[in-house]
Amino acid sequence: MAFSDDIGIDLGTANVCVYVKGKGIILQEPTVVALERETDDILAVGEEARQMLGRTPANIIAVRPLKDGVISDYDITERMLKYFIKKSGGAGRFFKPRIMVCVPSGVTEVEKRAVQKAAMQAGSKSVYLMEEPVAAAIGAGIDISKPDGVMVIDIGGGTTDIATISLGSIVTNTSIKVAGDKFDDAIVKYMKREHKLYIGDRTGEDLKKNIGTAYEREEPVSMECRGRDLATGLPKSVLVTSEEMLEALDEPLQAICDAVHSVLERTPPELAADISNSGIMITGGGALLWGIDKRIKARTGIDVKIAEDPMSCVAVGTGLALESIEMLENNKLNRKKQFI
Repeated sequence: MAFSDDIGIDLGTANVCVYVKGKGIILQEPTVVALERETDDILAVGEEARQMLGRTPANIIAVRPLKDGVISDYDITERMLKYFIKKSGGAGRFFKPRIMVCVPSGVTEVEKRAVQKAAMQAGSKSVYLMEEPVAAAIGAGIDISKPDGVMVIDIGGGTTDIATISLGSIVTNTSIKVAGDKFDDAIVKYMKREHKLYIGDRTGEDLKKNIGTAYEREEPVSMECRGRDLATGLPKSVLVTSEEMLEALDEPLQAICDAVHSVLERTPPELAADISNSGIMITGGGALLWGIDKRIKARTGIDVKIAEDPMSCVAVGTGLALESIEMLENNKLNRKKQFI
């Protein structure tokens, strides 16, 4: 197999996307690892491990090594990255790829170093970090090099990144730990509170994907939900409607709208005028929640567009940015020469 020198990784809380230069996105799997509890051996990674969430026997544990957009279990993250890099054909015995990894715009220096170290230990020659809103904008087909203001909202699994971008750089931004996972949590809590039904995170996610609603629908939809009755402890089914999902998701959606409002308030007036004309772009898996564009437009009064393939935008943007790696390395060398 012919190897490519460069790999772009969208290391998300919910999913990992791997982009190989010259091939595009070749891998997109859940950020889940299944381990043997006693030996700590990896039994499954990705979709196979996700199927085990909440269903494992005592000797197996299924974990998500990232939480709220940052590494919560360094060792498992490193081993998971090694697995994905190898699976993508990006590492061989004598070959180490250059890797660009996306991180939320609000991560600390310590969190950045953890990502870099994990990628290096996983088998990369050199590691570059890129902020998710910038990668998302590039992946959504926005020309960020112009002196025009654009706004991107990237709603992932662990974080929502909101940024105003101009001339290739972030002007104003915020990153909040309210995103897809919090949507699932809100649904689980709602079902427990209103229906006295205990459901798992996977069932909460299924409700979100099938009937989740951010804005009132003209024609409500419903879905049967199975769980455990908190009163009897026995299995129970209830019919859940999209109106209920709108109520369940109101709090996290309000937090995202407040954050968008906050970034717009801090955006310079000229760039704010550009955004008013060009609209707001939503990327990430959260963009697939029904009516989220309508909800944000109702709050801001600005047209909102959803990217063509929102889940892949960050990975595609990272991959396109790989084309600039040589320029980055040349700039480093030139800076070094200036100070010699």
